[in-house]
Amino acid sequence: MPPQARHRRAISRAFASAGAAVAVADIDPGRARDAVEELIGSGARAIPLAGDVRSRTAVDDFVAATVAEFHRLDTLVTVVGGQVAFVPAVRLHEISDQDWDLAYEMNLGYVARAARAAIRAFLAGAAKAGLVSLARTVAAEYAGDGIRMNVVACGAIATAVANVGQPADDVPEIPMRRLGLPDDAAAAAVYPASPLSSYVTGQSIVVDGGVTVRGPFAA
Repeated sequence: MPPQARHRRAISRAFASAGAAVAVADIDPGRARDAVEELIGSGARAIPLAGDVRSRTAVDDFVAATVAEFHRLDTLVTVVGGQVAFVPAVRLHEISDQDWDLAYEMNLGYVARAARAAIRAFLAGAAKAGLVSLARTVAAEYAGDGIRMNVVACGAIATAVANVGQPADDVPEIPMRRLGLPDDAAAAAVYPASPLSSYVTGQSIVVDGGVTVRGPFAA
């Protein structure tokens, strides 16, 4: 097993032991699966991802798949790196342009791409959190003027764009075992706009089939 794979295993185990859900990415699908099977065997939530970190598409796919599975991304760990693992251990004037480019790519290039992809996911989460904060501010400052603001926070909704090819009624990761329907989101949106919620402001109505309240013993 390459040194990077061993390091990745150790880091993944440490995060899983701390209670984190882990996405393990490797250029070798078999290694990723083996690592994830070990984590799942210890009771952790984990998914394997396969791809080459030198590909921007692969890195973006890693982040997208992680968010799709766990509905958030909190931490990015880049493990690939080092020089002798990828190129000959020679002095600077002896290294070829090809090996130089590879060393750069495996130590900095892919890290920058991964960081950009992760930051986009972080900002999306921050934007949602900011929306809830904005609603609370509006509620506190303008309730006396008859102005209310509430947030409808939706989980995975079965739409033609967001869930292409994914079955809507067989989703074990969601406690209700199905994706939300557009009508579920629509009904939740009508309530805070209706007289039935006249005394409700600054709140977040979560429409996610129970994902955010799922306990540690969920199947």
